[in-house]
Amino acid sequence: HVPDAGAVHVVNNGAAALVLAATALAAGREIVVSRGELVEIGDGFRLPDLLESTGARLREVGTTNRTTLADYAAALGPQTGFVLKVHPSNFRVTGFTSSVGVRHLATLGVPVVVDIGSGLLGADPLLPDEPDAASTLRAGAALVTASGDKLLGGPQAGLLLGGVEVIDRLRRHPLARALRVDKLTLAALAATVRQPETPTRVALHADPGALRERVERLRDRLGADGRKAEVVPAVAVVGGGGAPGVELDSWALSLPERYAAPLRVGDPPVLGRVVRGRLLLDLRCVPADADEAVRAAVLRVAGDD
Repeated sequence: HVPDAGAVHVVNNGAAALVLAATALAAGREIVVSRGELVEIGDGFRLPDLLESTGARLREVGTTNRTTLADYAAALGPQTGFVLKVHPSNFRVTGFTSSVGVRHLATLGVPVVVDIGSGLLGADPLLPDEPDAASTLRAGAALVTASGDKLLGGPQAGLLLGGVEVIDRLRRHPLARALRVDKLTLAALAATVRQPETPTRVALHADPGALRERVERLRDRLGADGRKAEVVPAVAVVGGGGAPGVELDSWALSLPERYAAPLRVGDPPVLGRVVRGRLLLDLRCVPADADEAVRAAVLRVAGDD
């Protein structure tokens, strides 16, 4: 899937991948990073704290909204371990902004480590602003770190992709032993990358026209059962720490708001979202062969109406 990577190493999550890279390549040295990319990664954990816990020192450059190649170049020196570029995979900064791409950073003469975040292995036309591992390596990155879940759609894991020499250096570091994954994670990850399309990719690329037809069939079947529902246009988002701001045209079944709570705690649970006093069930993330289960769940909840 990523022929540009000479080797790959897997650890237990995306943060662990970055910690291993910083420990093995920059402990006691400097990591040069843009101030605008010192992000919080979730649950209160912040990238600067994570990196400094490895014994590396951060050399911040640029400003929150604008960083130039000259900013990076001025910060390099004998103590530079690597230049780090972090993709803000769960938020966007717009307006008066500028950043430096990997291709230009690779001209600085020091290793460039790129945390792409969401685990997209190859370019996806639907997500033009989301970096992928293959393109990032071709642009000159020495090492790419990413999550194994999110857009890749596999188990929670951290991926490190790069040349054979750098990956072997990471793999043989003592910390790699503490961060290794178990066989079940490896099996799940292998199954994910070997199948033609993951459930995540299928949901992401679902055809709005096909979704509308499924929702209309579900409405008609509920109508035949004496339960009224409506078909309404909807907007889906990628979510899961990837492609912030991207909206996907979709269609949803509109039901009374009071159905929301009992559907969530049912068996199987059905999670919708409440918009303007109506419960919307968007089938984008529901396999087509589960539509009947959704109908049965709605009928159980509506039984007392």
